[in-house]
Amino acid sequence: MKIESINKFTQNECDEVKQYSRQILYRNIGSEGQKRVMEATVLIIGAGALGSVSSEMLVRAGVKKIILVDRDYVEASNLQRQTLFSRRHAREKTPKAVGAKERLLEVRPDLELDVHIGHCDGPLLESLAAGADIILDGTDNFDTRLLINDVAWKLGLPWVYAACVEASYSSCGFVPGVTPCYRCLVPVLPSSTLTCDTAGIIAPAVQMAVSEQVTTALKILTGQYHAPHYMRIGDIWESEHSRFCIDRMKEEACPTCGGHPSYPALSEPSGQTMKLCGRDTVQVMDARITKASVDEAVDKMGIKVNRTPYFSEFYYDDARLVCFNNGRILIHDTDGIDRARTLVDQLFG
Repeated sequence: MKIESINKFTQNECDEVKQYSRQILYRNIGSEGQKRVMEATVLIIGAGALGSVSSEMLVRAGVKKIILVDRDYVEASNLQRQTLFSRRHAREKTPKAVGAKERLLEVRPDLELDVHIGHCDGPLLESLAAGADIILDGTDNFDTRLLINDVAWKLGLPWVYAACVEASYSSCGFVPGVTPCYRCLVPVLPSSTLTCDTAGIIAPAVQMAVSEQVTTALKILTGQYHAPHYMRIGDIWESEHSRFCIDRMKEEACPTCGGHPSYPALSEPSGQTMKLCGRDTVQVMDARITKASVDEAVDKMGIKVNRTPYFSEFYYDDARLVCFNNGRILIHDTDGIDRARTLVDQLFG
């Protein structure tokens, strides 16, 4: 069957559409489904393992626009599973949002792409989500997922959760007014204190989590995410895959999706100092940290500094500091919030 016989695109659209011909031939997408995909704007929070794979899948599927947020930069340990990045990105410590932009535009130069290097707090997430059709979770921590959940319900947007560690994966789609929310499921979610940085991960677990996630996103975007709705979990190493239905798990008193929502994650003040998940790293947000103040501090102390277009990196008191140009600093080689604040006060006080 020729593509011209199954689509309803204009002649001017045909050349563009040919790259999606196999997706259009798939009976559950078709030409109408492809049109919906090509009109969609997707907000992805995180450009690490999950966001790296999901963003490329969706770009290749034909979405109109990707909005991408990430606060970190590429390191050598990322390359085993974060498919958008190369050794050059790790060597140059390229911000993940910037490296992702390079690669995604190589895949599809016509893509509308809006990238943000920074911490995704409530105000930023809410402002970006207002221009999106769906949110994809590419994070690695519980607090940010609760924030995504509250923003999604407040704005009436669907979002798709995904997680992976070691060889395990999980994923689930949440739709306001249709499914329970993520907060309702928290008591039954797989619980673990393991992270990729402490327990490791294999790339197939990432691919499984994202395959489930992007499939759910395509169902939602094409209007085919119907009951029953499932949380899918598995262990790719042990070849164990299962699912459980979430449709009856709604908590009537839930502060996000219940009768009197208060969106508690949005009500909490944005953390100025926080430990990063599974890493000996503390992030500090402080308006004193500017490019000028960093240059002044390191010059005064005679500290050798590695400057990039996005941040300055140097060592101070046996800690590695990465100072971005927007009031944010990552303090590596420590997990102590008090010590992190002390170092910042010593440098910029």
